[in-house]
Amino acid sequence: MKELLKVEDLKIAFGSNESGGSMNEVVHGIDFSIQSGGETVAILGESGSGKSVSCLALTRLLPMGSGCEVSGSIEFEGQSVLSMDTKALRKVRGGGIAYIFQEPSASLNPVFTVGYQIAEAVHLHRPDISDVRSRVVELLDLVGIQNAESRFNAYPHELSGGMQQRVVIAMALACEPKLLVADEPTTALDVTIQAQILDLLRDLRAKLGMSILLITHNFGIVKGFADRVLVMYQGSIVESGSVESVLSDPQHSYTKALIACIPKLGQKQARLTTIEGVIKD
Repeated sequence: MKELLKVEDLKIAFGSNESGGSMNEVVHGIDFSIQSGGETVAILGESGSGKSVSCLALTRLLPMGSGCEVSGSIEFEGQSVLSMDTKALRKVRGGGIAYIFQEPSASLNPVFTVGYQIAEAVHLHRPDISDVRSRVVELLDLVGIQNAESRFNAYPHELSGGMQQRVVIAMALACEPKLLVADEPTTALDVTIQAQILDLLRDLRAKLGMSILLITHNFGIVKGFADRVLVMYQGSIVESGSVESVLSDPQHSYTKALIACIPKLGQKQARLTTIEGVIKD
């Protein structure tokens, strides 16, 4: 397989670099890579560990300027993302790297039909397609939405959370990306729908040869889905390796603690201890 994405010494800081201000570094020089052709890498860690901001930096989606500084090297298909001009960057966003997020209702505009919103992505990234409606219906069918033709004119509120997430995935696939960044794609869904979305992503990866970068805090969904895992803690990657090796023989104490949090059938759980104090009105 060929290297698709290469990240070296990525550092991200927020704050104010104006006179008297200071920058707070939240990501501390991380390194990782993803191969083309369907490799799946999972970045795993608790909320606030730096997973999502690191992935937003891959296509310069962070608010670059006086309030944010990004340094290091990000190469997509051998080209430096941090030094790209606006035109080249537009091709990478969506067409090269696409995103799906954890709250589908927040990713969809409530006043436009889902068909319109997917068609907008097709118009922007695939101007060579003449019959856009047929392509949208094809995408809806690809992600497992039944009666795709009739769903074209549905509004987001008329769909369940699982179907909304499928629409968001269809929007991402409209651009035919080589890398799909899935940021907690199952968090807002119930367990049954979570399994369906993961199965869908697994099938699409096989059909399209698309690589996936999965962001999660849950070791339970990584096994059987990802090839490699990166464990992130306080802005640093503290452990990396194949999913099997990290799960069977974790080296870092933080990784061991995360694995210990995975519920196990038949295991007696400790009771929560009382938190001292009184809740204020």
